[in-house]
Amino acid sequence: MHQIAINTTQNVELNFNLASIGQRFLAQLIDFVIKSAYYLVVFLMAERIFNFDEMDQWSVIGIFSVLMLPMMFYTLFFESLFEGQTLGKKALRIKVLKIDGYQAGLGEYLTRWLFRVVEVFWLFSIVGFIAILISKKGQRLGDIAAGTTVVSLKNEVNISHTILEDINENYIPKYPQVIHLSDNDVRIIKQMYKDAKLSRDYATLTKLKEKVEEVAKLKSQDKDDLTFIDRVLKDYNFYTRDIG
Repeated sequence: MHQIAINTTQNVELNFNLASIGQRFLAQLIDFVIKSAYYLVVFLMAERIFNFDEMDQWSVIGIFSVLMLPMMFYTLFFESLFEGQTLGKKALRIKVLKIDGYQAGLGEYLTRWLFRVVEVFWLFSIVGFIAILISKKGQRLGDIAAGTTVVSLKNEVNISHTILEDINENYIPKYPQVIHLSDNDVRIIKQMYKDAKLSRDYATLTKLKEKVEEVAKLKSQDKDDLTFIDRVLKDYNFYTRDIG
């Protein structure tokens, strides 16, 4: 499985396994089945509700256009809702990620969705397929435009390489605001924290603390930067460990 090394804006290198062509195809197939099921259900319900035999052609087209509208935005809606995953991507455990290591946002998802008209639908799907094959970062044209790629979440890593922290059952958190952080934010924070602590780079720790305060919208109540960042990492795990 091909990997991508992402250099974050903090010069931290993160390694991810790129989603394979097969994974992306199967995810699209699952999404296609879901959308097809929606079309079928809507068609059967519409036949019971509307008397199409008494309507002109344009009225019928108008009704079905409105009913089919949700599926036009299927990918955009679910990637925005599930932070880079449609139902198909969830099933295959792959997701959209910015190439700087951060969570993609609505702007990136919208850009990818707009390019789907050229890359995915009908005969144009070959364009997206070729782009992924020749791109070193597994990007189709929409990914290139949005600055994203699709990665696998099946990476085999140990706790030192993840956002996980060892916390005991009696642990009492201090900063509930950490839920404003994303998994990628915490992964970057942990890596920077480890590197700065090891090299005794206290200036970087101070900058990291200030950035965490800004993003998480909180103010440190700890005596030093090391204690604060360690607390943030543990608090994040406390508040998110039971979330499915």
